[in-house]
Amino acid sequence: MSLPLINLTPAEPSPARRAVLARRVRLLVAATITYNAIEAVVAITAGTIASSTALIGFGLDSVIEVSSAAAVAWQFAGRDPESREKVALRIIAFSFFALAAYVTVESVRALVGGAEAEHSRTGLVLAALSLAIMPLLSYAQRRAGRELGSRSAVADSKQTLLCTYLSAVLLVGLGLNSLFGWSWADPIAALVIAAVAVKEGREAWRGDTCCTPGLTPAGPAAGSHTDGCVDGCCADSR
Repeated sequence: MSLPLINLTPAEPSPARRAVLARRVRLLVAATITYNAIEAVVAITAGTIASSTALIGFGLDSVIEVSSAAAVAWQFAGRDPESREKVALRIIAFSFFALAAYVTVESVRALVGGAEAEHSRTGLVLAALSLAIMPLLSYAQRRAGRELGSRSAVADSKQTLLCTYLSAVLLVGLGLNSLFGWSWADPIAALVIAAVAVKEGREAWRGDTCCTPGLTPAGPAAGSHTDGCVDGCCADSR
């Protein structure tokens, strides 16, 4: 006796569900913009006072994250968000590349010039706070974006997740400098930030963020993936 085949292809969200998800993305984007605007001001100010390249780079990442979130907000403000997705992804990618370029130049200058960053208690507190908040915002937006099938929403959530990684790197760099006087740890931490930014920028440019549920990939991948999910990300949306 043969059992009926079960269709495992991810179902498209209903129009009502899509409306709920789109509204959720807009709220999460607004929260991200608000937090990062405050974070940018605090980080850049504290970094300038302490001559910390890593802290200034972290603050600039917050500025770039605001622009990334604003691009997604612009996309979902339209009647047809999908038609604006490619432009939003390009803005996000350029944001990553701009951050990487600035931080790399400033880090090399700090290493070659022998500039020493000072202890920054404000920077340490800010890095620890972001390390606690950013993963929550990123997870919520990524989950909504994947269920919605929005590559730009997922790309922006990865930008938010990057802030988590940067917070950890910044915390280590500032901590080593404060505890042991290892001033070189600050620009090295900043270079790690730049490397991660390049990686994420390339993925955003290619659109390697999430597949659209229900779509079958074209090309060589089509033979091995029948659920429309090349990178397995759709499985997390349920």
